[in-house]
Amino acid sequence: MAVPGRPVPPNAPADLARRELFAVDAYLRDFEATVEAVDREVGRVALSRTAFYPGGGGQPHDLGTLRWSSSGPGTEATAVTRVARDSGRIWHWLDPDGPLPDEGTETEGVLDWERRHLTMRTHTALHILCGVMWADHRVAVTGGNMDPGKGRLDFPLPSMSTEFGRQVEARINEEIAAAHEILVEFVGREVADEDHALIRTAANLIPREIDPLRVIDIVGLDKQADGGTHVLSTAEVEGVRVTGTESKGKGNKRVRLEVTGRTNP
Repeated sequence: MAVPGRPVPPNAPADLARRELFAVDAYLRDFEATVEAVDREVGRVALSRTAFYPGGGGQPHDLGTLRWSSSGPGTEATAVTRVARDSGRIWHWLDPDGPLPDEGTETEGVLDWERRHLTMRTHTALHILCGVMWADHRVAVTGGNMDPGKGRLDFPLPSMSTEFGRQVEARINEEIAAAHEILVEFVGREVADEDHALIRTAANLIPREIDPLRVIDIVGLDKQADGGTHVLSTAEVEGVRVTGTESKGKGNKRVRLEVTGRTNP
């Protein structure tokens, strides 16, 4: 067991820890990697390893810069405009007006850290909302999405009101102030199948071939199978504001939130 940004959990799959750096160290801002494949028609490259999150689970992909030595003096650099999984690889789309490195080129990837850190705070805030809704109302999340700084989750509730939103906001901020430690661990499927917290968050719907599961544990509050990036403590979220509550149909109610405050990343 470990926390994001600290030593790799001993049971982390070796290939995952080697190639998908974001999965074991959410605080890694830059990294070195070799270009393994180049798709010049699309304008994208696959790297030997990456700290860029490729998107998934409602969390958006990272942005940043890729740099490498040019054939002449100096270096080349171009913006990473999109990152996504495709056909078993994580691809990095580069600025179409910029250069493309050749296969075998040694590169340096640099994340847009301000955006990534805001996304981490937002993602953790949504997990806190999940924990509060389960602890107080015994309802599990049914859907959601996020952008850096804001997000929304849906719950199977019979009704929703502005007052309910104010109550939820207060509870989330209580849990943020409690400074719960946040752990990342890898749990075997046979263990996950017996963990009621993970069953509650539909871990049983994750393909069986994904074994072990990566689990984010907000200690004492929320525990979910999750592939995204998070902060070290709920205190790092700083604060949230519930910006809207709405009905999306019978038994489907939505809570929208924004993170507040500013942490020096």
